[in-house]
Amino acid sequence: MSNNNLNELTQREKDVLNLLVKGYSNSRIAKELVISVHTVKAHIESIYRKFGVHNKVQAAIYTVYHKIIDVEII
Repeated sequence: MSNNNLNELTQREKDVLNLLVKGYSNSRIAKELVISVHTVKAHIESIYRKFGVHNKVQAAIYTVYHKIIDVEII
């Protein structure tokens, strides 16, 4: 994903990604963002396509490596 494509993430995808990186389950992400689990899955699939990855671990690693969101270490 090029730097120009990083701007293609919607704010909601960034919200989902932030919680995904923290290890939240799809159902917990849905509860936190007050959206359906189906919508969470749709956002995650969109993130996978944009990053060229195939699972949550790869998406999280990609996010941290490329500093896409400010990840707060707990």
